[in-house]
Amino acid sequence: MSDYIVRATAANSQIRAFAVTSRDLVEEARSRHNLSPVATAALGRLLTAGSMMGSMMKSEKDLLTLQIKCSGPIGGLTVTADAKANVKGYVVNPDVMLPPSEKGKLDVGKALDLGVMNVIKDMGLKEPYVGQTHLVSGEIAEDLTYYYATSEQVPSSVALGVLMNKDNTVKRAGGFIIQLMPFADEEVIDKLEKKIGEITSITSLLDQDMTPEMILDYVLGDFGVEILDKVPTKFDCNCSKERVEKAVVSIGKKEIQEMINDGESIEVNCHFCNTHYNFSIEELKDIIKRSK
Repeated sequence: MSDYIVRATAANSQIRAFAVTSRDLVEEARSRHNLSPVATAALGRLLTAGSMMGSMMKSEKDLLTLQIKCSGPIGGLTVTADAKANVKGYVVNPDVMLPPSEKGKLDVGKALDLGVMNVIKDMGLKEPYVGQTHLVSGEIAEDLTYYYATSEQVPSSVALGVLMNKDNTVKRAGGFIIQLMPFADEEVIDKLEKKIGEITSITSLLDQDMTPEMILDYVLGDFGVEILDKVPTKFDCNCSKERVEKAVVSIGKKEIQEMINDGESIEVNCHFCNTHYNFSIEELKDIIKRSK
């Protein structure tokens, strides 16, 4: 198993925790979208969060969308995840380049700047659940911590990290989400806050080759961690030529006929995985015939 999520409880189920290693799926996203280092770090963090949050959903058909609309040069990000922790996503401006932050890190906060985060859960009901929060730092982990506290009233600690190699490939990626249950007692809360405050950064743990199990043991070892299961996670897009054809049909017969009259095949790109689909003149003619 390459990338995977570990789900666990601690302190007699007063704490629930998720940790993930996501290097391969983030590298897949970087490669598919030809992302700059700071865009890789931003999208990688959101994909990492999406994988864990997707795995929290109950039904196999449930879908999660994390959408960031922002004023920074990255332009915005969108990630979707299913209950099997398959994730996909894209950024509006994959080429964004920025100088390092004051700490010498990739400046994700400046790439996003001001904005809002939407958390959309489609659980097969009439309307999807939509939670919205303002970006507090643009660092994504802090923004999700704030989202959980304000929109879901679940005290949480979210840590997300992406480390790059000198050749701009992904060296490490991963993170954790640790949440307090409503019945957690004060002693557990205080002890957990103290422990989380001692962690310098998730990237420092990832850079020590820590697995998700080791990360949870490092953070929650004093609370009696019980690993519940391991879930594989991967970058996976369910697009296909048939699905893209539906998008072409939705343009309308008149517009498709104009494309045919122009005498050139068209290319349609999937936002999420950057796969190119070509439709020849003959295929466009067939689409019009079938849509009559």
